Amino acid sequence: MLRWVAVAYDVIVFILAIFDAWNSKLNERVRIERHFGSRFAVGAETEVRIEIANHTPRDLAVVLKDEYPPQMKLTGTREAALTIDGQTAASFSYWLTPPKRGRFEFGLIAVRFLSNWRLVWKQARVGESMTVKVYPNMRRAREAELRALGTRSFVAARRKSQWRGEGRDFESLRDYVRGDEMRHISWTATARRGKLVTRQYQMERDQTILIALDAGRLMTARIENETKLDSAVNAALALMSAAARAGDNAGLLVFGRKIKAFLPPKRGAEHLDAALEALHAIEPEMIEPSYSRAFEFVSANSRRRSLVVVITDLVDEEGSRELLSSLKLLRPRHLPLVVTIADRDLKAVVREPPENEREMFTQSVAEEIIHLREAALRLVESQGGLALDVTAAVLAPKLLETYLRVKERGLL
Repeated sequence: MLRWVAVAYDVIVFILAIFDAWNSKLNERVRIERHFGSRFAVGAETEVRIEIANHTPRDLAVVLKDEYPPQMKLTGTREAALTIDGQTAASFSYWLTPPKRGRFEFGLIAVRFLSNWRLVWKQARVGESMTVKVYPNMRRAREAELRALGTRSFVAARRKSQWRGEGRDFESLRDYVRGDEMRHISWTATARRGKLVTRQYQMERDQTILIALDAGRLMTARIENETKLDSAVNAALALMSAAARAGDNAGLLVFGRKIKAFLPPKRGAEHLDAALEALHAIEPEMIEPSYSRAFEFVSANSRRRSLVVVITDLVDEEGSRELLSSLKLLRPRHLPLVVTIADRDLKAVVREPPENEREMFTQSVAEEIIHLREAALRLVESQGGLALDVTAAVLAPKLLETYLRVKERGLL
């Protein structure tokens, strides 16, 4: 008899549980939302906060699990069990670190909650799928600027670019020092004072820098965890930041076979934000870039004399030939600076003597590539341009040092 009573009891509970589960829904007055502590940047840990607001009079027991982009590194736990009193709110957080630029997808938030009669746990998916943008890391660019320029970058911000050099803006007179150029001697002041006096100049403000980023085939090459284009993006942002502090206008052009993005030269925080927006989803493509199309675009859209910084890579004679033949589109109005990102492994190959035929063949190919690069860069200089061949590790600081040297020498 007791056995049948127990069976009947189980059946009744089971039926009630089914009815309770069918009849229970997450109350519309329970709000579950996802918020971010800041915008996502490459390599920067960003807080993801899940907020639950219980606007009902009843207590709410829930288990939450967020669906985050699996490419990002998770710190903490994306799952939490919470009991929220009526008319109150609660939250929990976890942290994500994006590995690269681009767009990433968050899914829905999975939530388990007790049914109305508290007989079963029911599961639902709430919230909205969302796409987030991961931007280049501006902090990394500013650190590169600080390493390259030291305290001079702060001087530029405080004293309106009072870096002294061979600019064209007269600043003051001082006594002649051995090594000063004769053309800078003020003969009228010398006659008045009875001793040699030199004019001192400050670097000009309001000059124009245009950075052209190659997003073609060779920029897909990876150095450690980044493509060469990633290194170029960080260097470009560091240069734009330094130019803004120096009072110069900086523009941006991204090109492959076609023009991918263009920002006319400006300065200011909003302009840097626009650069981050333009660069966040740019990826290199497996096709040769068109230097002629890019430089024609520069000539048509930048009438004022500019320092045109072309960040690219060269490994063969054909690519070098097109770059060199296209430079005439920039000269003499603009001053081109061709920056190539060298392969550290390539230089390591030719450093040691070969031990067998395979290594000898590999080394000969590497030597030929290095020779072609050097020959191309010498031709750039012979045409009145500037050339810089550096590894990705020192790209940003070397580029900033070259920019500063151009300003100090008054080449623009």
